[in-house]
Amino acid sequence: MNIDQVAFGQVATTLAKHFDSMYYVDIETDSFIEFFHSEMLNYLKLPEQGEDFFGFLADQARRVVHPDDFEYILNLINKEALLKKLRENTSSIAVCRFVMGGKIVHICHVSILCEDNKHILGCIKDIESEFRDREEEEQILRSSERLARLDELTGIKNKNAYSEHVDTLNELISRRDKKLEFGVVMCDINDLKLINDSRGHSFGDEAIQKACRIICEIYENSAVYRIGGDEFAVILTDEDYERRYELLEKLRKESEDNARLRSGPAVACGMSVYHSGVDKSFSEVFDRADARMYDNKKELKSESLLKKIERPEGTDSTIPDERRRQLDSLFGALYTTAGDGYVFLTDLRYNFSRWSLSLINDFGLQAEYMYHVEKIWEKHIHPEDMERYLEVVDAVLHGNSVLYSISYRARRADGTYVILKPRGFVLSDSEGVPEYFGGIIIPQ
Repeated sequence: MNIDQVAFGQVATTLAKHFDSMYYVDIETDSFIEFFHSEMLNYLKLPEQGEDFFGFLADQARRVVHPDDFEYILNLINKEALLKKLRENTSSIAVCRFVMGGKIVHICHVSILCEDNKHILGCIKDIESEFRDREEEEQILRSSERLARLDELTGIKNKNAYSEHVDTLNELISRRDKKLEFGVVMCDINDLKLINDSRGHSFGDEAIQKACRIICEIYENSAVYRIGGDEFAVILTDEDYERRYELLEKLRKESEDNARLRSGPAVACGMSVYHSGVDKSFSEVFDRADARMYDNKKELKSESLLKKIERPEGTDSTIPDERRRQLDSLFGALYTTAGDGYVFLTDLRYNFSRWSLSLINDFGLQAEYMYHVEKIWEKHIHPEDMERYLEVVDAVLHGNSVLYSISYRARRADGTYVILKPRGFVLSDSEGVPEYFGGIIIPQ
């Protein structure tokens, strides 16, 4: 070819800063000459010049273009198709994947029609790093968007995702979609504040996670959202919607069992369904479910506290409400200063005790409030340690206010024994009569 070497030298120098290869093609003869290529393209073994440019491109495509991109590239490098596109737009850009040395590299190929309409400039650029950067940015964005809709503690969808779902349902309601069917179940954990105050927020978080698992396992075909601290919302669809009464009863039964046996969180719940032509917005359905949830919450709490008190056979006396409130107040003060260990406190006048929830759960007791706790607790004492235990109990109940030191073995709920070392005290009234017995039990 007759080429102005100086002019093209300047062009090559400029383009070399932006591309990895450049060649110049005579459209009439299909001859071509390469001006430069980078080290990255050494694998291709590009010739410095040739006589059949489009045939050369097809051969190269078969050798290095990724199989999934081959048909796409073959259509782009067809001479007639390429010239038609260049005469319409003066340039053409194609992005594909090269397979070089076992590695995939994303390549951008730019074709430019020269002003004489007789020549083409072809340029190749490695865009792998740009592609990876963009892919990473998109992945981070997708991850951020996903995380923005997930609750960190439970891993289920959060209030943001819930609001989006509600917006979608409101749109369908506004269209008066007669086929729209859904229900709402509102859930709330009973006594979470008590758990946080008595056992710490880590146990409260665990209760939230357990409640979440219970709800998700029951409503496995519906979207479950954590919309507040201990509040969950379920939007019932499909099979769960059809079985809604059965599933609600299942959730309530499990919650009642948990409350009675202290085997897990008690979840108050209420349900409502959408009534087409009656409900004007999602909030009307939600409000009914929320009100029914609070009714269920009252039902779970309406059972007399005395029914949650373990009372051995033959126990007749009942602690007055005022004394029970005083016991709770003293227990709370003791708990906040106790640190590690199980806390216990007994009103000696009525032989009525309150023990830490952690001990109740670890040893499988029925309730944190107990009458004649010594009769209940002795069932857990190792037989070889029973005599010493009974001596200390007898001394306390008969007015011995001396601090004691004892260790004994007690059986946990899983059947294993652990050594316990109590640190106890006795509080007496103004006349010196022992009134309260309490302390901390440290597992060894």
